[in-house]
Amino acid sequence: MVSVVQDELMGPAEIAQLLGVTQGRVSQLARDYDDFPAPVAELAIGRVWKRSDVEAWVARHPDRRPGRRRKET
Repeated sequence: MVSVVQDELMGPAEIAQLLGVTQGRVSQLARDYDDFPAPVAELAIGRVWKRSDVEAWVARHPDRRPGRRRKET
């Protein structure tokens, strides 16, 4: 059962690893992108997301870079 849940849910550490960024950057992405998926739960250890939601967001943002998002002019 644990492996099934692990495959379906992601915390900031797993998202950071997927994106090649820090956990702090994951927090920035979640705050700065209006279309970043909402967490499915907020536990005592932090927020968790559905892996499929995060992967879909990544697919919609192929030009996303690890650094700061450029301000739109």
